[in-house]
Amino acid sequence: MTAQPENLPDVPAGDDLTTPFWDATREHRLTVQRCGACAAVQHPPRAVCLACSTLGGLAQVDASGLGEVDSFTVVHRAPRADVPTPYTIARVRLDDGPILLTRIHPHQEVTIGDRVEVTWWDLPDGRALPVFRPTT
Repeated sequence: MTAQPENLPDVPAGDDLTTPFWDATREHRLTVQRCGACAAVQHPPRAVCLACSTLGGLAQVDASGLGEVDSFTVVHRAPRADVPTPYTIARVRLDDGPILLTRIHPHQEVTIGDRVEVTWWDLPDGRALPVFRPTT
């Protein structure tokens, strides 16, 4: 785990679709959804497979936690007064396939194509928020 900010973002409670994902984060495990019919992987969790439209057989499976930055932006104006800037929001394409919209932490310059790995911000309710840092 990496040092986390004092003011963590508000994270909504899990629902029928997202609770298995959030439960895995309690153990610092990053998961993605895999379709039992066509083996496609997706994130965030959904009720239907985006590849084959199957309405069942979707399960959370462990992801590698490794990926590549394919887009990013540096935020200089915070959404709230208690959020320190600058910080980086990135689209990370996991080696497992899905894309996550996430933070790069600690804030540092990244470029498209940089390799990143998951790290965690522990939330007060026991869940953890996956954020990414450049690999060394």
